[in-house]
Amino acid sequence: MTRPAGTAVSLLAVRGIWRPALVVTGVTVGMSALVVATYARTVGEGMDAAALEALARNPAIRTLFGEPVALDTAGGFTVWRTGTVLAVLLSVWSLLATVRTTRGEEEAGRWGLLLAGRLTPAAVLRRHLAPLMATSALAGTLLAATLTIAGTPWQGALLHGAGLASAGAFAAALGAVVVQVQPTRAGATGTGLAVLGAGLLARMVGDAGPASAWLRWLPPYGPLALTRPYHDNRWLPLLVSLTAVVLLAGAALALCRRRDVGAGLLRPPAGRAPRRGLLGSVPAFAVRRALRPLAGWTTGVAAYFLLIGVLATSLTGFLEENPAFADLAARAGFGGLDHVRGYVATLFALLAVPIGAFATARLHAFVGAEAAGRLTLLRAGPVSRARLLAAEVASASAGAVALALAAGLATWLGTALVGAGLPVTAALAGTLNVLPLALLGAGAATLAVGAAPRLVAVLGMLPTAGGFLLTVVAESVRAPAWIGTLSPYAHLAAVPDAAPNWTAQGVLLAAAVALAALGGWAYGRRDLAG
Repeated sequence: MTRPAGTAVSLLAVRGIWRPALVVTGVTVGMSALVVATYARTVGEGMDAAALEALARNPAIRTLFGEPVALDTAGGFTVWRTGTVLAVLLSVWSLLATVRTTRGEEEAGRWGLLLAGRLTPAAVLRRHLAPLMATSALAGTLLAATLTIAGTPWQGALLHGAGLASAGAFAAALGAVVVQVQPTRAGATGTGLAVLGAGLLARMVGDAGPASAWLRWLPPYGPLALTRPYHDNRWLPLLVSLTAVVLLAGAALALCRRRDVGAGLLRPPAGRAPRRGLLGSVPAFAVRRALRPLAGWTTGVAAYFLLIGVLATSLTGFLEENPAFADLAARAGFGGLDHVRGYVATLFALLAVPIGAFATARLHAFVGAEAAGRLTLLRAGPVSRARLLAAEVASASAGAVALALAAGLATWLGTALVGAGLPVTAALAGTLNVLPLALLGAGAATLAVGAAPRLVAVLGMLPTAGGFLLTVVAESVRAPAWIGTLSPYAHLAAVPDAAPNWTAQGVLLAAAVALAALGGWAYGRRDLAG
């Protein structure tokens, strides 16, 4: 029996996201369940009320991690430790999946047949949005059920799960809007991520003090903190988020009817003078394509680590005066936060994730350009595949170095503004220390380009994001030592608080080069995508 057109499109939309949706849902539920299960062992009983009050008042704690609420309960501690991280994970994935399954498929020409039938563009968009929002709802529902089964009060569990679901739904609706406005998939992705980044920054600034508290009402992340699960259980901020979701989704469906297929409401200027810069060679062209994304990544990374530097004295001073919380942080895998060098060394470890993500994104874009046929003219000339891929890897690696330098300089500037006494050489040493790990991610992504083009994003993020997750989980459950050593993070020294582990650095770099070489060899022997 032939399925109705609408049903077939809905099934197609589900088919395009179900595997990564299961992974994101599993991580969301699994991380929260892990924190709840290990709460008593990690935090202990009888936390001092005065110390908790001091923690909640500290502006550095509030800015970096959100307002601490109900930390004397397993549910409240779980929300504080994982809430923002999981909200960012769910929302970023929802945005990227929305752009990929809508504008990405449209640019590849695979929406032509869908739109040639009875379904209108708005109907096709609606049937692609539905499973994305259902994924967020499913993740929130399973999270609430897991926290309730673990023994936390059901009201707080339900509110926390609904809050995370609203963040994912907001990002999906936002993605649907930007693909209508921007003329290209890359432009839509960049705009959407910029909006989410601004929302996260608004939450951080809003948590810093009462003067900017109004910023916490801006979705998608601010209202999550205002709900205060396991304490006040406020539902009004959640209604603000859900209202924003409805408005964005409605705007996307309305705008969809006003644009041409394959175009956006914003159109590139016609008749402008040609820009021939960096078109003289294959390496120069690779650099040209990376410059604009690199500028965006650099701005975000530098802004975050400037904030890290500015908060150095406030956070380290608080932990020095409250050793119980310094010990708690150490047991959670974040030791050394009670002095400036240890503080920046701990947070520099997180830098490997965005640097690795940048390099992976560039190689993922390379595969996307291949599939869309934008590299056909290059391949038609006297240029080998190995040279094309080598130029792309080199430009991505150079961008990774630039991000590490920008983070180091921004951290030094922040600490200089507050008189924290961190030399610029120490800051740069700390950021460059994580560079081999980020390049290992680039090597894994290069291997995927040659051997498994559809898995570039997954394999590229495995050493950085996957390694960090393994480290946190292993330390939280106190797993056997050999499990922790499987993560590359276990072999990185806490620079600048300690001397670099040159042996580990050499091994990571050698592994990155070997993976990249193997990827280049495989790329020269596989069929071209398209």
